[in-house]
Parts: sequence; structure tokens; C-alpha cells
Amino acid sequence: MTTVTVLPGPERRRRWTTAEKLRIVEESLSSSLSVVEFARQRDLHPNLVHSWRRQVKAGELRASGDEVRFIPVAVAAQSNAPVVPESAAGVGTTLEVVLRNGRVLRLADCAVPARVAQLAEALEGGA
Repeated sequence: MTTVTVLPGPERRRRWTTAEKLRIVEESLSSSLSVVEFARQRDLHPNLVHSWRRQVKAGELRASGDEVRFIPVAVAAQSNAPVVPESAAGVGTTLEVVLRNGRVLRLADCAVPARVAQLAEALEGGA
């Protein structure tokens, strides 16, 4: 007959949701405890906390509301859209345009549409 030893305590192979990981990372960063002490209080291995912190810093672990979204864009030859002066635009965002040949064109959101069309055409090789 075989003897089985049952160890008390939580299940070792726990599954963590992204929200739980983000909450734990946030708590660990705001805590005055060391990572080892913080992990011990929550019955976690310190390597998990370190790993999740690295993933958050690298952008690999983030809330689902922060996901990348793609918007279809058509570049017109001419545009009657008003040009906003750079001083009035303030701190703008960066637009990324993926061209048909796979190249990426990164632009300020206040870029002149006619110039953007010229750059896109040049980068696509006239195609």
C-alpha cells in the first residue's frame, strides 16, 4: 500500500487573472516592504512579483482597456482640412501608419496631409 502525504496550505498552482496581477504589482510598489516580505505576507513566491513587475514595465502586462486599436485610414491627394499651428496643438499624439509594403510611418497628429501623402508614396516606392 502507498502512503500519501497531504500538505496543508493553499494550492500551489494558482491561476492569476491579469487584474489580480496588476493589483498585486500596484500594492507591491506602494508598500514600504521589501518584495520578499510583501510576497511572504501574501503567500507568493518573490520571483512571481518580480516577474510581474518586469512585465508591467515592459508593457507586456496591462489592463485590457489599454490594448492597441487599429483604425482604417485613407490618404487623399488633397485635403481642405484646416492646419492647426503647432503652438495651438499643445502636446499631441503620434500616429502610426502601416503602409502596404509593411513599413511604418510615424507622424505627429498635426502633420500636413499633403506631406503625409508624399511621404507614404515615397516609402511605398510609388506603388
